Amino acid sequence: MDQFIFFQPIFQERIWGGDKLHTQFHYDIPSSSTGEAWVFAAHQNGSSVVANGSYAGKTLMDLWQDKREWFGSLKGDRFPLLTKILDAATDLSVQVHPDNQYAAANENGEYGKTECWYVIDCNEDAELILGHNADSRSEATELIAAGEWDAFLRKVPVKPGDFVYVPSGTMHAIGESVLILETQQNSDVTYRVYDYDRTDSEGNKRDLHLQQALDVTQFPHEDAKVEPSMESDGEAEVTTFVEEDYFSVYKWDVHGTASFTCEAPFLLCSVIEGSGTVDNLVDNAPIQKGDHFLVPNHVTDFTIDGNVTCIVSHPNASLQS
Repeated sequence: MDQFIFFQPIFQERIWGGDKLHTQFHYDIPSSSTGEAWVFAAHQNGSSVVANGSYAGKTLMDLWQDKREWFGSLKGDRFPLLTKILDAATDLSVQVHPDNQYAAANENGEYGKTECWYVIDCNEDAELILGHNADSRSEATELIAAGEWDAFLRKVPVKPGDFVYVPSGTMHAIGESVLILETQQNSDVTYRVYDYDRTDSEGNKRDLHLQQALDVTQFPHEDAKVEPSMESDGEAEVTTFVEEDYFSVYKWDVHGTASFTCEAPFLLCSVIEGSGTVDNLVDNAPIQKGDHFLVPNHVTDFTIDGNVTCIVSHPNASLQS
């Protein structure tokens, strides 16, 4: 397959969602409380759909099962990554995700969930919750029981362009007004710790999962150490945000014509700003903000022309361990 494969997002309504997926990306969202666009997804809870070419209408799950050669020599029975855009009109719940071992034993063989965030937009005073201040599980239990959330949780300010790496076991929450692109392991396991006593349209509070959350949370919290680096060749600035066990994530800022070589099994590319074209001599396709395209395994060399910013990811070997 020498074509670039474009995907249509699938949308998830959330109690904390808003309308930025429409106002900023012009997606046809189902409501003004749309929290998530799953843009590269092959999960039992949702699979994104091919938008172009002879495979239009097929899902990413279909391609993973029927066209494995497009994804290199990856082992395993599941597509490795899940990419989302999240619109937090209000604060997300405070939550934590398990690692592979805990999820496999307790969540019907699901992957664990290490994730990372690129902040697309947010208000000037925006914050995230990232980690906690408890030295031990017992101290955390006491603070939670007492409702001492300000003492327990660590808040950090964020601005557009920030990158945040969130390994499994890290207590976290995306804050009000923050629009992010999230790259994560292909998992939908979340343990909620606190949800601000919110209720849904029927007056019901969402479930909490304190036992599981405390089982998997890191004590004491330690910030993940990642050191982004940037290289420029005049036509493109490539920022490497993270190269860790499960995935690598980059930002490509193209101003002109830039050449790329894919040495990974495949690439997942999300256009978050600008417009242009992507070309590999066999296939030439226009791209613009809000587009999401797969560079399959057989496309090794290609160019991007225009003024375009993309967030790009690929899986790493430890996903299968």
